[in-house]
Amino acid sequence: MTGVLKNALNPDVHGLTVCGGKGRTSRKTPDEISQTGEQFGLSTSKIEELRYASRMSAKVDNTAIQAGYQLYHHAFFLSEDGEWAVVQQGMSAQDRTARRYHWLSTHVQSFVVEPHDAIVGDARRNAALDMTAKESEDCRRVSVDIVKDKPQKVMRLFDSVRPVHQTSLQKWISGAEGKEYAVKVLSVPRAIRWETAKRLYEFQPKNFEELLGIGGVGPATIRGLALVAELIYGAQPSWKDPVKYSFAVGGKDGVPFPVDRRAYDEIIEILETAVKQARVGEKERLNAVKRLRMFVEGSGLKSA
Repeated sequence: MTGVLKNALNPDVHGLTVCGGKGRTSRKTPDEISQTGEQFGLSTSKIEELRYASRMSAKVDNTAIQAGYQLYHHAFFLSEDGEWAVVQQGMSAQDRTARRYHWLSTHVQSFVVEPHDAIVGDARRNAALDMTAKESEDCRRVSVDIVKDKPQKVMRLFDSVRPVHQTSLQKWISGAEGKEYAVKVLSVPRAIRWETAKRLYEFQPKNFEELLGIGGVGPATIRGLALVAELIYGAQPSWKDPVKYSFAVGGKDGVPFPVDRRAYDEIIEILETAVKQARVGEKERLNAVKRLRMFVEGSGLKSA
């Protein structure tokens, strides 16, 4: 869908464009934002702000939230007035389920404190590391304090929480024992890039957002810091899966869900409203509404 919108939307006509996409195409997002920003007449500082939003939204969903999903799709919607939205998707290699992350610029107060409008998925994990949760505030603060200390001390802290006689840290974390996990959220990383730790120490990040934005800080580093913060300093992160909604009315495996008429009615109303408000010609709008109504009447989905 985002690919179709990217091809169909004309920035000069619609005042809206889609940057990025799937796989390698997502890497072109910064350049596409710059090109479109100049086309819209946005300032250099605004364009840099937009590029930062694209990069941080991807970094948060790939690193600050760890539920076993690797991002492979990043779509950055940009309007002529500089507003933006992000729709990106990750895939779990273990169970082949997908998860989609939704961001809207007008609702983002912080990139690292519950910034999403929705996190959509059909699978909910028993445990997932969520460093964006409000409950993770102390853990974020302590993580920053840890990396601002000398790397040698950080190395000793990591070594002190590495399991020697047990194979898991589950028994040490509240409510974790006996559960199964889709991602090894409770394992201390075997290898930490100590060059990154040294760079963090030299940079002295002021807050968790700065820490997360530094190059080389990946899931292993954030997970390790979260575990050290909890096990050594008692600053517990949130282990609750942040998935919020599931809008799907059919399975990704091709097996449909039981018909939920109320859900279908809501989706139809949303589509009809979107069509009526679309910035297209009157003829195209009427034809689209007509096609939607023919589909609804033909399927018999609309409630009486």
